[in-house]
Amino acid sequence: MKQVLVRELIGESLREERVAQSRTLREVSKAARVSLGYLSEVERGQKEASSELLASICSALDLPLSVVLNVVSEKMSMYERVTPLPTVRAVPQAAAA
Repeated sequence: MKQVLVRELIGESLREERVAQSRTLREVSKAARVSLGYLSEVERGQKEASSELLASICSALDLPLSVVLNVVSEKMSMYERVTPLPTVRAVPQAAAA
């Protein structure tokens, strides 16, 4: 199973929202006051954005940061569910003694 990184899910979620708004990288980078190249790298999951930068990008998208983090959390939980969790068995008290 491929290991998924939080920065990749954040970037994916930001890009999905930008595209849903029919906005260009240039428009959002200008509004967020971040270079177009850097925003592109964040969206592709190549750069780890600081909380300040994420807040600025979310503001430019008129999207609460909490919404992005919730989406990322949901996506991460889907990846984690793919791998079966190990079975944990309680040891009976009589056997433990």
